[in-house]
Order: sequence, then structure tokens, then C-alpha cells
Amino acid sequence: MTKTETTVWDPANHFTNSEDMAAYLEAALEDGDPRLVAAALGDIARAKGMSQIAREAGLGRESLYKALSSSGNPELATVLKVISALGLQLHATPAVEAETAV
Repeated sequence: MTKTETTVWDPANHFTNSEDMAAYLEAALEDGDPRLVAAALGDIARAKGMSQIAREAGLGRESLYKALSSSGNPELATVLKVISALGLQLHATPAVEAETAV
């Protein structure tokens, strides 16, 4: 029987534009798992260059890697700084459409 070789899939290697990055982050936000959101931000930051994002966010590169790992727990201020440094915006929409008055 022939062995199948596999490689690790890294989403950071597959972003082609800001829309891809925003859609990836949106999917993580919709899931609702804070660790997934942090990891998604980390993937996007690695794609754009972690050192550059850390510098633009005013954070240390090593601490940013740690905060945006799947085991990290970044503060909201850190998340907002990183989102801004990535050139993205965070928006809120109602979770359920409001019923229209009859």
C-alpha cells in the first residue's frame, strides 16, 4: 500500500486580498469562539507580516504572537488595535431580524 503524503494547510498562505481576510474574520466571529477569533486574527496578521502589524498596533511582536494564538486570550483593546492595523473594521448587526409591526 502506498503512503499518502500530506502537508499542513496554513490559511495565511491563501489570502489574496482584504476581502478574503475580512470574510475569514467574519466567519470566525460568527462561530462565536473567542479562541477561534484570536487565531483567525493571528492568521491574517501573519499573512500581512506580524512584525509590521505589531509595529502599527503599537505592540510587541512576541506578545502579539502569543495573544493571537489559539491558546491566547487578547484584551479587547489589543483586538481593536490589531483589526485597525490590518486595515479592517469591526461592525455590529442584529443577531435576529426584528419583527415588523402589524
